[in-house]
Amino acid sequence: MSTPNLGIIEGYFGQPWSWDDRRAVVETLAPYGYRFFHYAPKGDPFLRRRWVEPHPLQEAGQISQFVAFCQGFGVRVGIGLSPYEAFNDFNGNVANTFVNRVEDLASLGIQDLGIFFDDMHSTLPDLAQRQIEIMHLARDTAPQLKLSMTPTYYSNDPVLDRVFGRRPEHYLHELGVGLDQSIDIYWTGEEVCAREISIGHVREIGALLKRKPLLWDNYPVNDGPRMSQFLHLRGFTGRSHRLADWVSGHAINPALQPYLTCVPAISLAMSYQQGDDYCYGASGYAAAVKVLGPELASMVRTDLMSFQDLGLTKLTKRRDSLLDRYQSIDHPAAREILAWLQEEYAATTEMVQTQ
Repeated sequence: MSTPNLGIIEGYFGQPWSWDDRRAVVETLAPYGYRFFHYAPKGDPFLRRRWVEPHPLQEAGQISQFVAFCQGFGVRVGIGLSPYEAFNDFNGNVANTFVNRVEDLASLGIQDLGIFFDDMHSTLPDLAQRQIEIMHLARDTAPQLKLSMTPTYYSNDPVLDRVFGRRPEHYLHELGVGLDQSIDIYWTGEEVCAREISIGHVREIGALLKRKPLLWDNYPVNDGPRMSQFLHLRGFTGRSHRLADWVSGHAINPALQPYLTCVPAISLAMSYQQGDDYCYGASGYAAAVKVLGPELASMVRTDLMSFQDLGLTKLTKRRDSLLDRYQSIDHPAAREILAWLQEEYAATTEMVQTQ
């Protein structure tokens, strides 16, 4: 069985993980084939709304230390920069600022750099050409870095057109033809949060983009006002192991809970390794045992429907019994469950709009 390049794309809204959390995730997942980590939480203002400003010295130092830590596990580190709606007026001053920002990020020791154009409004008919220009400027500024981009329209999902305006005709085709072939393009699937990512769809998108897409898989992410009410803990489904031949990599956007994220993450690696023998329920439970230990894994399996299907708003009286049940477990994942039950991970609409 072949396994694609697996990775984490930290691209959620809400409170970002701590650096200790990131190190724990890398240490847990590296043995299962996770080989890159792209740091791009929506809650880091210096990557989005305040992208023109360099990170403060302390935060820059933490990124550099994380890069050094990951190198010990054979994991590449990248940063996702969102030059917020800069393509709408990419004049000389903005271009110079962008070059300075790319050089600044490269100086932190990263190996990968993503330029992310998602969550941005534009009415430009030549949107693809503007973004190609920006990507090639990043390439020429830091040729030592492996580049990726997230298009403004990163899925076929019509919700993107409703929220950010109708996509220009031939947008993806123009990107595919004009963009340097060495640059990866992130893609989420037929939906923003795809229930299934089929080989037929990935082949079709690959033909449009003139390259194998880099999957941005929005599972098990649980950000936003609606999804933060749930814990996504089941093993991966709807992703054939044969996708490995049609993608340049497979990155997952993690949940707000770093330790719990590792359960479905390991199941994805198992799905590629086991091929047609993969059973999402059995493998998901086996992954839970590896991350949580047998006692906590068994408890989570018992309560899986409450966590993933009912969610906080429907737990009502059961919430108190779950709080009592997990308070006695000394494990970081159990503490994440407790915090979720106490609504510490609840995301608001205002949070999403301001990040």
